[in-house]
Amino acid sequence: MTKPLEGLLVVALEQAVAAPLCSRKLADAGARVIKLERPEGDFARDYDTLVNGESAYFVWLNRGKESVVVDLTQAADRTLLDNLLANADVFLQNLKPGVVGKLGFPIAELRRKYPRLICCSISGYSAAGPYAKRKAYDLLVQAESGLSSLTGGPEAPARVGVSVVDIATGMNAYEGILEALLRRAVTGEGGEVQVSLFGSMAEWMSVPLLQTGGGKPPKRVGFSHPTVAPYGVFETRDGTPILISIQNDREWVVLATRVLDRADLAHDPRMATNVARVANRRTMDAIIADVFATRGLDELAARMDEVEIAYGRVNDVHGLIAHPHLHLTTVETPSGPAQMPSPAAHHVGAVVAYGAVPALGADTDVVRREFGRSA
Repeated sequence: MTKPLEGLLVVALEQAVAAPLCSRKLADAGARVIKLERPEGDFARDYDTLVNGESAYFVWLNRGKESVVVDLTQAADRTLLDNLLANADVFLQNLKPGVVGKLGFPIAELRRKYPRLICCSISGYSAAGPYAKRKAYDLLVQAESGLSSLTGGPEAPARVGVSVVDIATGMNAYEGILEALLRRAVTGEGGEVQVSLFGSMAEWMSVPLLQTGGGKPPKRVGFSHPTVAPYGVFETRDGTPILISIQNDREWVVLATRVLDRADLAHDPRMATNVARVANRRTMDAIIADVFATRGLDELAARMDEVEIAYGRVNDVHGLIAHPHLHLTTVETPSGPAQMPSPAAHHVGAVVAYGAVPALGADTDVVRREFGRSA
């Protein structure tokens, strides 16, 4: 089956996480992605050596790409990049704002020179403004955006355990590029897409921002939910922590009568509505904890499945590895095959194979022969 982006050429001057995630998704969808790396390589290659000697981050983010080593301080390599862009559909870069211009490739000039080219730039805080030239990384923006103030328990803010800022930014860049490709199919014109780490996370913070504007800023509540209750972790008789989620008053009635065997709580004014349950969370949680502590996991799970109450185990990564709904994809790396979770979007009926993770400079000679000569 033909992949949707086959025939498109993407030139990626990228490193770390956000831009490589975007270009990896373009490669997964069939685009030819030429990844330009410094002589020392994308620094994500050296984050760890845990995948047969390769970096876990790099293996996750760079399958299906061609790796070309360039030194853009050299005239020959600037000519190579210019020739690549003359043939490209997409130019993706996440250098610090202004750097590509200093190297001789200002985006405005590229747009004039190659009107069908789609240029996507990823920055920390945006291309303009007082923080435009600041370096920005995932955890810094988790802190700067206020996300960390909502993460963790009441005692202290915390980092989200995966690179959510980079992931959100990479997905936004991918979305913006796809939109630009769709528009180009109609108008014939390329475009410029700008995405920032801070802007990506600020959008994710919309609900806390609106709540704060409404006079009730959310607080850190650990494994609870600041505005929905009951929504938290309770231990079963055998010590297994499980998380339950009640989304509306109808579900509360079911939980009270069919799981807790406490019909008196169903319409108790302290708990009959979500607003009341949040206000009386401590009392309600204590009642639920007492009941759960008398029931085994299998009994509770069977009963909640029967009455369709949402719940889940509080797994660690070992629990994820053993999870019956985890689907893995095998990808070749320079040091042997690696398995990682399959993409979440599955095209029904398609049998998809993913390209290998490239060694540093693996495709340099081939690409130089194809694009290296002066026009």
